[in-house]
Amino acid sequence: MTSVAPAKSGTQWSIEADGHRAVVVEVGGVLREYAAGDRGILDGFGTDELSPGSAGQVLAPWPNRIRDGRFTFEGTAYQLPLTEPARHNAIHGLANWVRWRLAEQTPDAVTLEYDIPPQVGYPWSVALRTRWSVSADGLRCDQEATNTGDGNAPFGYSVHPYLRLPDVAVDDILLRVPGKVRVLTDARLLPIGAVKVAGTEYDFTEPRRIGDAVLDTTFGDLDHEPDGGSSVTIAAPDGSRRVTVWADRNFHWWQIFTGDTLHGERHRRSVAIEPMTCPPDAFRSGRDVVTLVPGQTWRASWGVRI
Repeated sequence: MTSVAPAKSGTQWSIEADGHRAVVVEVGGVLREYAAGDRGILDGFGTDELSPGSAGQVLAPWPNRIRDGRFTFEGTAYQLPLTEPARHNAIHGLANWVRWRLAEQTPDAVTLEYDIPPQVGYPWSVALRTRWSVSADGLRCDQEATNTGDGNAPFGYSVHPYLRLPDVAVDDILLRVPGKVRVLTDARLLPIGAVKVAGTEYDFTEPRRIGDAVLDTTFGDLDHEPDGGSSVTIAAPDGSRRVTVWADRNFHWWQIFTGDTLHGERHRRSVAIEPMTCPPDAFRSGRDVVTLVPGQTWRASWGVRI
């Protein structure tokens, strides 16, 4: 008998409807694949790979980085493990490398759950519940976070999908980002200020070719759509193909990453488009951090339209 090695990303759950297909996996609750018809929209990864460059990960209870892993909440100081040791930061939360459990599944949707336990640096209990679904409208993610403990808990959220347009180089993509401000960062990619983008090389408020721009950039002060949400769009040079990542009113920031620090074939192959509820280092600044009171459930939605 020949044994078959289990997928490094754990159990694979596939969903499909109206020509749209996605695969969500156990480790990290990650979105590993998403395609519409014969077009691969998500730059995902194989079952025998670890999520490269945080591809498809759920980032909670904070997105991005926390300087030195240290923050103060309601008068008490906390120290998180440094999960980006080279830059001496805590990065991307506590849910991206753990095993999530299946809660519900139908042909077109799957719901996964993970309970963040109290731990060193984050002594709060937060239950995460993520519903992924596909339809003729595209991919949708509905996120819930519930404070199951007895004290207030700080919370932030993002996701890390890499999107691509087959046969279109990153340089040639037309990018639109609704942010009128970009966050300035130091060598550790931590915020040190913010400036307006108007008239600069970072002004993507109207669709513009990425060109040789190197982006690992946070955009804020968003132009909101009528429903209070916002969206980022990538398009082919002739406008024949377009992918939109949308996010509801709970998301106040966008992180755009052109993959320049990734290695091998993933180098500058796709664009990470990350809706964020709060900016980098938010647990230190307090900017747009959600305070979950005991028993409170926070809800938000984002998705991809073709």
